[in-house]
Amino acid sequence: MSDFDPETYCEAPADETAAGICAAFAYTGETNAGLDVFYLLFAGAMVFFMQAGFAMLCAGSIRQKNVKNIMLKNILDACGGALGFWSVGYAFAYGGADPDNKKFIGNSGFFLANGFTDGSSLIGWFFQFAFAATAATIVAGTVAERCKFEAYLCYSLTLTGFVYPVVVYSIWSSGGFLSAFSNDPPFGCGMHDFAGSGVVHMTGGMTALVAAKILGPRIGRFYDADGNELPEPHKFAPHSVALQVLGTFILWVGWYGFNPGSTLAISSKASGDVSALCAVTTTIAAASAAVSAIFTDMIMYRRKSGETMYDITMAMNGALSGLVGITAGCSVVEPWASFVIGLVAGWTYIFWSSLLEKLKIDDAVDAIPVHFGNGIWGCIAVGLFAAPGRVDNAYSAHGKYGWFYMWGMGSGDGSLLAAQICGVLWIIGWVTVIMTPFFYLLNMLGLFRVDSLEEEVGLDISHHKGAAYDISGPSEEVVEKYEISRSQRKLDVPKDEPAAETPAAEETA
Repeated sequence: MSDFDPETYCEAPADETAAGICAAFAYTGETNAGLDVFYLLFAGAMVFFMQAGFAMLCAGSIRQKNVKNIMLKNILDACGGALGFWSVGYAFAYGGADPDNKKFIGNSGFFLANGFTDGSSLIGWFFQFAFAATAATIVAGTVAERCKFEAYLCYSLTLTGFVYPVVVYSIWSSGGFLSAFSNDPPFGCGMHDFAGSGVVHMTGGMTALVAAKILGPRIGRFYDADGNELPEPHKFAPHSVALQVLGTFILWVGWYGFNPGSTLAISSKASGDVSALCAVTTTIAAASAAVSAIFTDMIMYRRKSGETMYDITMAMNGALSGLVGITAGCSVVEPWASFVIGLVAGWTYIFWSSLLEKLKIDDAVDAIPVHFGNGIWGCIAVGLFAAPGRVDNAYSAHGKYGWFYMWGMGSGDGSLLAAQICGVLWIIGWVTVIMTPFFYLLNMLGLFRVDSLEEEVGLDISHHKGAAYDISGPSEEVVEKYEISRSQRKLDVPKDEPAAETPAAEETA
């Protein structure tokens, strides 16, 4: 029965029994196809809902005077990402991929023309669009409070329509030069980035790093009004910790569409096994990274000041760092390894956050340490911890596994680690080469940064017709009228009447 081929068997059914069996096969196939479409619809919707998480996190992290601006940018990320990925992005990312012919970029399927008629192809675009929009949103928080709206629209479309799709084609399409899905993958295995630590998060994070460096810090962050360097960088307090926490939880929930959904199917036992593993490793990594970040920061602060303080920002960004760090290897590492990956992800976040301050690069929401720093770590971690059985299930039995496992086998073959390092260097190089001149050009044309006075008053008032919150309260005149009215108000309280004497009392008298 292991050699039984339903397609061959059903080419010419021998009798009614065979015809019935073939009809059952056809029905099962259609049901499985529909189930896979629904699974991607559900997972893609969860990934898209992460836009709400980014919006809440960014809005809570910045000052009140810029809330409208950052919320509108998050909305337009989704709009720009949809239009850019529909018109050219998806064609560049997957069009014309051939596992026997490696190319630099896709070249067919523009505007979803030619062949996008069935559910599997259409839902594939929807799922990948949600990822593209995520890559663009990463940049929004970094350049918040000082970036011009026009510039944001320009780089959002450029990122989702060209820069990100080229990275996708090179690593995720079957025709990419780093792809694990081609017939001749580099190093015998190709780069393993299951859900996008490198493809999505590093791409967005590297773009944010270039943008922040060219854009410059917010007024008062590292220098005073006279341009003198501050003894300590000034930290702008978030205007709503509640929104930050809400955004963090929304993103965490959305990651269960991001990572498990990257199986792209659920109808087979194999895809179910991989998806379940992704959910478990994603949870453990996020939890261990949050604990790692907050307690490491607590220890560092206590050594410095002698006081014990617990920073909720460390817990939130630590959890997000763990989620980014496990994204590449969620399908190929054991649960114990996801704990280690999360532990290191928390430390990686603290390191990158401190490094940016030393380099005087202003990241309003610490998106660069979370997405770029831990995107790198997530890709490298695969080259260290990818387990043999897990790799065989998620990819193929190519015999190239995590370096620690290869040493345990007596080999020491670092092919997978080498592929991961090459992928990291490729993403950094590609994004830097394209986005650096792009941002410099915007800056030279005066299209990148808002005027200093507009920045001081806030982008909500200077660009969006007023503040996000109406906290003006009643006018003094109305309050004064109310006080006068209140003072003139008289309450008529009935006086107590003497009690009538009873007949018994009168007789006694």
